[in-house]
Amino acid sequence: MGMNDAQPPRRSDGTRAAILRAARARFAADGYQKATIRAIAADADIDPSMVMRYYGNKERLFAAAVDVDLRLPDVSTVPRDRLGAALVTHFLRRWEDDPSDDALLTLLRSAATDDAAAERLRGIFAAQIVPLAQTLSPDPAEAAERAALVASQMLGLAFTRHILRLPPVVALSPEAVVARIGPTVQRYLTE
Repeated sequence: MGMNDAQPPRRSDGTRAAILRAARARFAADGYQKATIRAIAADADIDPSMVMRYYGNKERLFAAAVDVDLRLPDVSTVPRDRLGAALVTHFLRRWEDDPSDDALLTLLRSAATDDAAAERLRGIFAAQIVPLAQTLSPDPAEAAERAALVASQMLGLAFTRHILRLPPVVALSPEAVVARIGPTVQRYLTE
């Protein structure tokens, strides 16, 4: 095989991607309990049996759809007094680029009514925010508490801005959100 004989993407890769896109949007709109394999398949324009073939059941499809990497910024490149602003900016960009495709928002919508979604959300923050807090906290023994406080701000912001759509929070420009919430997140991380 020569260098120009690159394999085209497998059709199954495109089908899996279409199913995951449809699942994220459907779980985001309806939550875990109300979303159905049939509706997800219809949204992806495929037969429901294909969803079952690739994912087996709704629980495994949900787990794949909300496999969340927070893609946290490299904080070693951020001035210490700008860490809170950098994190708030990071989450805002993530949610506002395409809220229907953000697995974290999907997970947040479902966590209130589904124990598995709540457990997955807790695990994401424990695995991804706690280590960040450990590197930034003046006392690493406080990292879990500090990470939980950061989570309370970021998840509260996500809930009020993108799920509840509380008008005063929605009306804030991203710059205003960063200016108001950044200092609080900064305090949680470093003071």
